[in-house]
Amino acid sequence: MSPHLSAEPVPRGSAAPAPSAGGVQSLHRSLDLLEIVAAGGGHMAIGEIAAASDIPLPTIHRLLRTLVERGYMRQLPNRRYALGFRLVNLGTAANGMVGANAEPILAELVAALGETANLAMLSGDHAEYVAQVPSRHAMRMFTEVGRRVELHCTGVGKALLSQLDGQQVAAIITRVGLPAYTDYTITSAAALSEALTEIRSRSYAIDQEEQELGVRCVAVPVPSSHMAVSVSGPLSRMTDDVVARAVPLLQAAAARLAADLSPGRPV
Repeated sequence: MSPHLSAEPVPRGSAAPAPSAGGVQSLHRSLDLLEIVAAGGGHMAIGEIAAASDIPLPTIHRLLRTLVERGYMRQLPNRRYALGFRLVNLGTAANGMVGANAEPILAELVAALGETANLAMLSGDHAEYVAQVPSRHAMRMFTEVGRRVELHCTGVGKALLSQLDGQQVAAIITRVGLPAYTDYTITSAAALSEALTEIRSRSYAIDQEEQELGVRCVAVPVPSSHMAVSVSGPLSRMTDDVVARAVPLLQAAAARLAADLSPGRPV
């Protein structure tokens, strides 16, 4: 089930970064390996992991063995390494915290624009909604938190893809394809590449009836994260004027969310 318009009664959301100079090197490297495998679709051969990192192969072996022992990585029967199930509970808890912290920011977008505001994150080869504040209109955009949607035909999805390099985008297309949902859905790799170039240039993405007819969405990536924030609504209300007003508000919201997510932020 994809995000959709609902008329229900209205009640009342890559390469690993270079480690900092401080910290424990082995921990930095372990986290690098987790991020590399996550960016590679959740499972990779050890040669692929080594090619994506600057960590010596013997060290990679030792770190992976420890991660497997702790349940944060798994070794599959074909000898590839996959993310471990112990990450699931951590991710669920983190998603809940992100959603709670994001809701006041999303609520401000709804107050300013009148349409549903969403926060989504990259989850494997899809976008997963982690927070939403609905519009006050009876006819509004609705999706369940936790719902996963395609990347190539949603505003948040294309905003997320725009933060990946060409090789990562191509790998996702290979794994999941470019299925058509409407006559407006992008269904070729060349067209998607052109769209992503435009998104990177203007710093926001548009879903113009690409996932569902009658729905328009504008989204921006959250800096230094695999997240995107968006505003969605019926095409009749999401006019060019609303989109023009939404972009700077979304960019400001994304900057605030990025500050909240910053690893160096005091706690």
